[in-house]
Amino acid sequence: MLLVMKELKAVIHFVCSVEFWRMALLWPVSLLTSHFQLLFQNLFPRKSNPYKRCVPPITGIKRPVCIVTGATSGLGAAAAYALSREGFHVVLVGRSSHLLSETMADITSRNKDACLEAFQVDLSSFQSVLKFKDSLQQWLLDSDMHLSIQLLINNAGILATSSRLTPEGYDQAADPGVVKTNIMREVPSFLSLMAFTVLKLLGLLQSPEKGINSVLDAALAPPETSGVYFFGGKGRTVNSSALSFNSKLAGELWTTSCNLFINSQLACRDLSN
Repeated sequence: MLLVMKELKAVIHFVCSVEFWRMALLWPVSLLTSHFQLLFQNLFPRKSNPYKRCVPPITGIKRPVCIVTGATSGLGAAAAYALSREGFHVVLVGRSSHLLSETMADITSRNKDACLEAFQVDLSSFQSVLKFKDSLQQWLLDSDMHLSIQLLINNAGILATSSRLTPEGYDQAADPGVVKTNIMREVPSFLSLMAFTVLKLLGLLQSPEKGINSVLDAALAPPETSGVYFFGGKGRTVNSSALSFNSKLAGELWTTSCNLFINSQLACRDLSN
């Protein structure tokens, strides 16, 4: 009973928070704006054509290596399957070894030529990520493969009902996106059902298999492509927010991220010594 009351209190606090309502109002508006941009492009076509996908060539038995995080469900699983069809040697990264095995079995059942490798990693733990880096490098060496990664799909997240920290003390955040996944697994079922119903009525909700198209467009864009915001699949793009072009803010974000990485790396080394 106490546990139920505690969970109910957390849910009420979550629903009454400014962050919840900011997301509930501004996020759909942002999505609708992007869809209106696509509609405008269809009505008044631009001279530039949509970007075509460019798949790295397969030389001999070696394939380009791709890493997909959060690969056991939703967009991650859809991306892993799609990229295996494109000829990549896909490295699946997930927290559950059982779900990783299930996902690999599902992919190979649909694509018998799939080349897959799986690593169990807790992406919320910097120590686990560093351990994965060492294991990945060793696997590449043992497999006589090039030590560079051709493609990295950073995909993982959860819409939490309360604030939480990583083991290193950092706050966690995620954008739920507009795809029907299990990212809202901590949210009460009636809230997630209502959210998915509203998004479906607005024509915004997509399946992972369809929602992955924009990710694939970005991942397989021509090498010279940079600073493009892919949206809607079929190689189409829309204008990103003005804030995304703020070079000063981007520099501050990069510097802060590098400092966090270095500090976390040093802390993990101290723990291992």
